[in-house]
Amino acid sequence: MSVNTSNAYGKITISDMAIAKVASQAAMECYGIVDTVSRRFTDSLAELFKKDTRGKGVKVTTDGDKIYIDVYVIIKFGVSINAVAQSLKESVKYRVERFTGMIVDSVNVNVIGVRL
Repeated sequence: MSVNTSNAYGKITISDMAIAKVASQAAMECYGIVDTVSRRFTDSLAELFKKDTRGKGVKVTTDGDKIYIDVYVIIKFGVSINAVAQSLKESVKYRVERFTGMIVDSVNVNVIGVRL
């Protein structure tokens, strides 16, 4: 799937993978995030054979001009999970909206684990 929009200069199409890469980069820059992780074990196996792992741990769903993002992360031990999750949501929402020029309807943070 992809997101489509039009302006005076023509039609713009942004792929879900491009959005996932931006969201993944925004997540890794947030304080308290150690890593993004795959949603399923089969995704982990597929990533072993790929060089480009940007976008891993992020699921993007589009519906018309709305974007729904699920982020799967490992959080640093000793930080407030709620504070890190809120910061992550705001950061991902801001960066993706700025990148696409469209509305991010929701960002769901799934904490998979905690690491030292």
